[in-house]
Amino acid sequence: MSQTLLFDFIVNKETSTVQVTREFSANLDLVWEAWTNPEYLDQWWAPKPWASRTSYMHFKVGGRRFYAMVGPEGQEHWSVQEYTSITPKTNFKMKNAFADKDENMQLPGSDWDLNFQEKNGITKVSITIYNESKERMEEMLKMGFQGGFTMCLDSLEQYFKAGFMLRQQNKTSNAARVCTYLNFPGNTEEAFLFYKSVFKSEFGGKGLQRFGDIPAESGHPPVAEEIKKMILHVELPILGGHVLMATDAPPEMGFTLNRGNNMHICLEPETREEAKRLFDALSAGGHVTMPLQDMFFGAYFGELSDKFGINWMISYTEKK
Repeated sequence: MSQTLLFDFIVNKETSTVQVTREFSANLDLVWEAWTNPEYLDQWWAPKPWASRTSYMHFKVGGRRFYAMVGPEGQEHWSVQEYTSITPKTNFKMKNAFADKDENMQLPGSDWDLNFQEKNGITKVSITIYNESKERMEEMLKMGFQGGFTMCLDSLEQYFKAGFMLRQQNKTSNAARVCTYLNFPGNTEEAFLFYKSVFKSEFGGKGLQRFGDIPAESGHPPVAEEIKKMILHVELPILGGHVLMATDAPPEMGFTLNRGNNMHICLEPETREEAKRLFDALSAGGHVTMPLQDMFFGAYFGELSDKFGINWMISYTEKK
């Protein structure tokens, strides 16, 4: 039975505070990463059709995130977040304020206190936003903060929901496998019909799986109409047992693709120990974009860019 996810948005005008509580269908590690890694923040930290673009982010006490909300016509609204306290995977605090493009903060701002707690695979994020004045809070609400932030949180839950299915590789054994995982801005089907004709092979697994195939469940936001027909996951054998996999990563879901982040080599080793060895060796001197860990979708999974800039996924799933 599907579990209804908690969502509360409470405004207290007497204390100039806003209390937001939201549950997500993902484990604590993944939710924490989504809030503290700019690569993932930019995928959901903006109400559509706006997008988030981080100029830089140093997630440490005294560090900052300098980012812009970018509108459909290219308009930019800049903000600064300053991190004042961090307890890993439990709590962090920050000061948030509007800014100009030269990073000058426009005070007064607001202080955010975010708490994270997991139970039975569901992670609850409790946020208290303290405004420096009643006028600041009223201005924030007048600008549509409640509706916009609610949309952002729904986008994050949809990201987790889609991620669960995206990583469900249709692998039937623990035999080692190397795959290439491709991301497209919305034309995966066109590309893979072309590759299918070139390699004269058939789609594996469940064929062309679409975002609209994600089952509707209580507590989950519906899949946006404009992406329902886009491809969630597809597999195509090519030569020598090699498999191409792909998904659409459209702007509607907050993705910004460019040449360089649209392809990963995906390694599926036979054992958990080999997965860790490969991850540690490949990440030496490189950049870990997602730590190797047990993920909510059942895999021991991590992502990295090696010291030469090549993107890798390491995924081990024990087959029953």
